[in-house]
Amino acid sequence: MIHITSKLPQTGTTIFTVMSALATQVGAINLSQGFPDYDCPPELIRLVEKAMRDGHNQYTPMAGLMPLREEISIKTEKLYGGYYNPDTEITVTAGGTQAIFTAICCAIQPNDEVIVFEPAYDSYAPAIKVMGGVVKSLELSPDDNYAIPWDMVRRLITNKTRLIILNTPHNPTATILQQNDIDELCAIVKNQDILILSDEVYEHLIYDGQTHHSMARYEELRKRSFIAVSFGKLFHTTGWKMGYCMAPAHLMAEFRKVHQFLVFSVNSPMQYAIAEYLKDENTYNGLAAFFQQKRDHFRQGMAQTRFELLPCAGSYFQSVKYHNISDEKDTDIALRITKEFGVASIPTSAFYSRGTDHHVLRFCFAKKQETLDKAVDKLMKV
Repeated sequence: MIHITSKLPQTGTTIFTVMSALATQVGAINLSQGFPDYDCPPELIRLVEKAMRDGHNQYTPMAGLMPLREEISIKTEKLYGGYYNPDTEITVTAGGTQAIFTAICCAIQPNDEVIVFEPAYDSYAPAIKVMGGVVKSLELSPDDNYAIPWDMVRRLITNKTRLIILNTPHNPTATILQQNDIDELCAIVKNQDILILSDEVYEHLIYDGQTHHSMARYEELRKRSFIAVSFGKLFHTTGWKMGYCMAPAHLMAEFRKVHQFLVFSVNSPMQYAIAEYLKDENTYNGLAAFFQQKRDHFRQGMAQTRFELLPCAGSYFQSVKYHNISDEKDTDIALRITKEFGVASIPTSAFYSRGTDHHVLRFCFAKKQETLDKAVDKLMKV
């Protein structure tokens, strides 16, 4: 279904904070919000402490510490073959969400149209609306594994289309873009004045030997794309709010005009620490195996429950259908399972602007094995 939303959402508590707060209140295992229950690498903490003791406690340059931008450039070229100039094409941000917000703010003018695929991370639409843009949502369905219907995308494009937002690996569906998606996207944007915002914060969480189709791999896409990335997802440090954005120089120049007056500069000692830590490529190349073990373990356990597992090709989220259990609304059953069985999840209707309910829940498996085992034991009783 295609629909257009225009009004800003009311302020208030979201389902994400509600579920975490409820989990704390009733003592439930929190598999709702996407953060680990284990610590980040001790070496990274040591490097942050060293940077602080060495006096790196004042502002870094607005675009970020140059050694860190250089390491990001090296890492990106090694992985995807696309070169980004650390001086003019990379900016360190206060997390992936700030990178996303800043890119939208510098790209969108009033009445510009932005194509968003739902279910979608809940920060996209508000940022678009704040800038006076129009959200053109295309709803995806679990019935066909959330595949993008590219013929419908073509129908959505008008002379006002300014931006297409992509997320791969995808939150909450755990799907990833495939080569056919890239081919379709290239064909759609070629010779068009359309920008791309690619949310790639889970870039290293790709399973079963599959490929991460970053926009950095493809010249037709790279030249028109903002790529948002998160160190929080990379190093189990979501509370540090550290990320970065990459884009061609002419786009990055506009990005920095917003960034300068939004946050100006981000955490200095952490930039020094991450710059040093990234020199060892094993710090990120081993993440897929690390999380795949957690995914496989959780899926093996969940296969013993009455939930139906949906495919999980990337990210650290596992979505499930509960049609064998109940016909309740997903919000209702999520609350009930938290209260009665002690495990918190996220109802995926929260990721649709119209609250579309496919009777699907999302669990986060970025947890200790004993946490996952306890959760599965409880969910087997549902």
